Amino acid sequence: MKRILIAAAMVVAGSAAFAQDGLIKLKAQGDVPTVMDALEAAVKDAGATVFARVDHAGGAETVGMELAPEQLLIFGNPKLGTPAMQDDPLAGLYLPLRVLVYSDADGMTWIAYEDPAAMLDGLEGIPDGAEYEAKMQGALKMLTTKAAVN
Repeated sequence: MKRILIAAAMVVAGSAAFAQDGLIKLKAQGDVPTVMDALEAAVKDAGATVFARVDHAGGAETVGMELAPEQLLIFGNPKLGTPAMQDDPLAGLYLPLRVLVYSDADGMTWIAYEDPAAMLDGLEGIPDGAEYEAKMQGALKMLTTKAAVN
């Protein structure tokens, strides 16, 4: 039910984003490194901590394989994530948050992330409608939207 409501809200808002199976995808302007730089800057400007930036294509190159440009940003804010882990320690499997910026077969750049409500939905200790889920959703939407139009 949460997924349907999220998708409906995005359609009503006229956003370029769409949700499918708990994943939210947003078209972005620019190449993968440029969009990822914008996302990383937005995360830092918001006061969150960047834990890692993973270059999947660069990793593939080190073993003689090819992969379209794809980078993952791992970041978080203990004020948002700690309450979730207090409610259910298994939330630590999903946190800190992760956002993927990638290029598809047509050369389009996309930003993708898992909706926090869908991500935490299967955990027994996470109450429905937890305030931190909404805060994570809002933060992800704001940060990715800002990066998409860099």
